[in-house]
Amino acid sequence: MQSSRRPLRLTLGMCLALSLTEPALAYIGPGAGFAAAGSLLVLLGTFALAFGIIMLWPLKVVIKVFSRRGKGKAKVKRVVIVGLDGFDPGLAKQYMDEGKMPNFKKLAEAGHFSPLGTAMPSISPVAWSTFATGVDASRHNIYDFLTRDPCSYMPVLSSTDTRTVPRTLNLGFAKVPFGQRAVYKILQRSQPFWKLLGQNHVWSSILRVPITFPPQKFKNGTLLSGMCVPDLQGTQGSFSFYSTKDKKGAHIGGQQFRVVRRGNRIESALKGPPGKDGHALKCPFTVELDDAARKAKITVASVTVEVGFQEYTPWLEVPFDGVTGIARIYLQDWDERDVGIYVTPINIDPESPAMPISHPFVYSIYLAKMMGKYATLGLAEDTWALNERVIDEKAFLDQAWLIFEERKQQLWDALDKTKRGLVTCVFDTTDRISHMFYRYLDPDHPANEGKDTEKFKNVIPELYAKMDAFLPEMMEKVGMDDDTVFMVISDHGFCNFTRGVNLNSWLRDEGYLVLKDGKKVGADWFMDVDWAKTRAFTLGLTGVFINRKGRERNGIVEPGEEVDKLTLELKRKLEKLVDPKTGNPVINECFVTKQVHDGPYADLAPELLIGYHRGFRHSWDCATGAASEEIFTDNTKSWSGDHCVDPRLVPGSFWCNRKVNTEEPALSDMAPTVLDLFGVEIPGYMLGAPLFGERTKRTRRSTDKLPKFQVAEKAADEEAQV
Repeated sequence: MQSSRRPLRLTLGMCLALSLTEPALAYIGPGAGFAAAGSLLVLLGTFALAFGIIMLWPLKVVIKVFSRRGKGKAKVKRVVIVGLDGFDPGLAKQYMDEGKMPNFKKLAEAGHFSPLGTAMPSISPVAWSTFATGVDASRHNIYDFLTRDPCSYMPVLSSTDTRTVPRTLNLGFAKVPFGQRAVYKILQRSQPFWKLLGQNHVWSSILRVPITFPPQKFKNGTLLSGMCVPDLQGTQGSFSFYSTKDKKGAHIGGQQFRVVRRGNRIESALKGPPGKDGHALKCPFTVELDDAARKAKITVASVTVEVGFQEYTPWLEVPFDGVTGIARIYLQDWDERDVGIYVTPINIDPESPAMPISHPFVYSIYLAKMMGKYATLGLAEDTWALNERVIDEKAFLDQAWLIFEERKQQLWDALDKTKRGLVTCVFDTTDRISHMFYRYLDPDHPANEGKDTEKFKNVIPELYAKMDAFLPEMMEKVGMDDDTVFMVISDHGFCNFTRGVNLNSWLRDEGYLVLKDGKKVGADWFMDVDWAKTRAFTLGLTGVFINRKGRERNGIVEPGEEVDKLTLELKRKLEKLVDPKTGNPVINECFVTKQVHDGPYADLAPELLIGYHRGFRHSWDCATGAASEEIFTDNTKSWSGDHCVDPRLVPGSFWCNRKVNTEEPALSDMAPTVLDLFGVEIPGYMLGAPLFGERTKRTRRSTDKLPKFQVAEKAADEEAQV
């Protein structure tokens, strides 16, 4: 974008439009419908917002020049951090040695390459929160995707609270209700380092960093939210499958619809969010099939596109009453008799967002105007549709690489616009493909049974090779001069996931968790748990909670000595757990949370964090609070690789165009490093240290630097005291 020469008063007029205009639609939560602000003035205002961001961009450079006077001296002009989620350092080193990643090898030789200490627990929402804030989970308050509501034991997202509250007009003598308003609240604590940069007049362009929804306002920057942005139904991703066949099963993690083919035509409707009457909004669509040409014309509302068999449509607008989403449609099955039609989760339309998904609000609109519609869902690659075999590996890969290309264009735009300051962009493709194709690296993986083991066996090596080919593209766009620091990082590595462990079942068998009426099997979300007799339970993927009195609604374990004693008892027993199928130990180490974390939110966390050995993880039903009959099960899902193990077994990766001052960099070093490079004072609460210059001594409370014997000694000392 070229610098504007228009009069200053026109630019100030755009500023006024930005400050006065509200978004055209406000999403007010699952089940609550949508509140329309609709008016011509609002529509014109929204257009002004999109135009205004273009006009305002050149001013940021001028503002920074004058406002930075008196601040610390910056050591660089620009820092670029590209995140490749789940990029494993072990595989990367192997492929570099084999010649499959020559560009990354060259970068390593000229600058730096090493593993990057991940977070505790080693799961994306925790790790990227540590990246953003420079603190551990006990300080940023994210321990998992899910946590339990201690007042109800029901699952809640750990990072985001989205709900509706009544809207009232206070007349002094009475409060008059007139509808509802949406409340979006991010539960991540501390503050992202780009907020500190902005306060010191350093510009930041932040793209799809996980746990940035809802987008927090900050000065001097733009942000497009990542992980935990919902779909238009208010879920974390609900695909739809329309088939002329009978339903595949009662539960596929999405929505199934039976359709009828009449000649060459299929008619149905896409399901949207609840309307004001509580019923789901609908949008009609049709598919006209040309069997001879293997082409189909797909019409959503009034727009028709033509695609081939197993070819995605472009993003199609899906208009509902008062709100618009976007979706792609894909013919997964097509033979002489039957047709199966896959529809992605209906994403929030970035060009007309039903809720804030960027900062400023118009940034998502600007990107859509510049490069077309793009995925907005936090978990955009539809892993569950492949897990449930609604789509196949080809469909998943095609979708993942389409999203990758969108993200690349967003990165190019941010690099073009940000000649000084910070650019950070996270690509999820590396993580999602690793999750879904890891079984191809292990011929004996139980997930291989009944599935292809040949056609896509090179997907992961090819993934790493594609990232290697992407690297020189990035470096050329960045412009690798002496005033630029360029980093490629990942939040964690990867390992096999062959055996699921249901710790709720183990707790039941050991007498710590009790089911009602003497049941052996407990349903999802603790529906059958007798809380008056239960002392411990687990939910999500990372830890075990004590049913503590005064914290949980029906807690029975006294805080203090009784909780400590039970925690250590569970730790001892769990570390002796072996897999009856192989005789192998299951858990490398159980971490007592308060021994590795001492921040203000540790008290709300699980008392034990489970550091599994490679190959093991919480089972699928354990993650949903169920107690299965058996403790151990083979993992037969396509989701065959994982990283929810002992964090020391799955570090992330770190490349940089400069040498660093330690052989053991960690995610917690990223925030203080960037602040230091721009001359911004590092807050005392951050746990890492700058990676350039003389290494400073700062406390890093993270188990990736805590040898096992030290943890064991602390546990033994505490047990002796109890």
